[in-house]
Amino acid sequence: MKIFFPKEKINTRLNQKGIALILVLVVIVTLSVMTAGFTWFMRVEMKLAENHAGDSELEWLGRSGVELARYVLGQQLGMNVPCDALNQKWAGGPGETNDILEFVFLEDNYLGNGKFTVVITDNERKMNINTATDVLIENALSVMGVDATLASTVSDSILDWIDTDDNAKLSGAEDEYYLGLNPPYYCKNGPLDDISELLLIQGITPELYYGIARMEGRSPSSTYIDLDEIHLGRREDESIFEGGMMDLFCVLSSGTVNINTAPAEVLQMLPGVTPEIASEIITFRRGYDDIEGTEDDEMITSVNMLVQAGISEGVIQQLGTYCGVRSTVFEVEVYAELDGQTRVFSSMLHRISEDDIRILYFQWK
Repeated sequence: MKIFFPKEKINTRLNQKGIALILVLVVIVTLSVMTAGFTWFMRVEMKLAENHAGDSELEWLGRSGVELARYVLGQQLGMNVPCDALNQKWAGGPGETNDILEFVFLEDNYLGNGKFTVVITDNERKMNINTATDVLIENALSVMGVDATLASTVSDSILDWIDTDDNAKLSGAEDEYYLGLNPPYYCKNGPLDDISELLLIQGITPELYYGIARMEGRSPSSTYIDLDEIHLGRREDESIFEGGMMDLFCVLSSGTVNINTAPAEVLQMLPGVTPEIASEIITFRRGYDDIEGTEDDEMITSVNMLVQAGISEGVIQQLGTYCGVRSTVFEVEVYAELDGQTRVFSSMLHRISEDDIRILYFQWK
């Protein structure tokens, strides 16, 4: 006996099966999307966790580098060498044979899964802008090839920025000038806390601050002012320093220039020091191999030693006013590397004594 179902019932059952199949497919697709999304989310979380752990390890590598710098600077002072010079261990030089730092290295120090390299530079190789006189500032600008008119404006404006009164110097500026700018701001009337504050001062352009070489290396979209507008010397004059004010000045130091570490351009800022005299000083301290930072360097333990370099007593007397043979403030850069990640940390150290070397700040770039 055959049983026949109405065609309508058969179609209904087929439709129900089709709907059920579609629903199953929708559920499967939804679950697949949710699973993929959850997997992606977990991967992101794991990557963030790895990066966080890596950041922490990189930071400790950076701090380890600073501690190594503190140790080296303290031990260097404890050796009773009466000066700080570029052939010493802290400056990347070879140091002394058989001393306590003989087997201490600043480059490629491995720690855990990472490594770090330490670079130490002293602030006394530059002139402290907060104690500089108008003559020193104008001499610095002359070294850079700036004409006398602009040099006078910059010098007076810097001194107005630092002094505590509201009386503008002949070519300087106080609140009246700065409040007329867009955006307006007040004259600081206090010492600079960071050398980049120079960019806020009347007459100081990016070219003056960074220098010709750095500005000409920037992309066309970068802020750029025609060098002719600020009367900087051109490249055909080899005596023109292509660095900027940031290379000649600092904001924190003992106030004297270390005659052992100062470059020729900084020495030329000092009254009575011509390019020829600066060259003679550099040549004298380089030693026989004429290379700075090597074992045969002549460490200048007293400014009066420069008489051996053929410097006149009159110039030596002037140098004695501005120069010393010690450094007290040091900038430290630590290059840390971990699992392909790199980070640069910077710190400033103030060496008060062999056992008292203070960290003024620690940050990463």
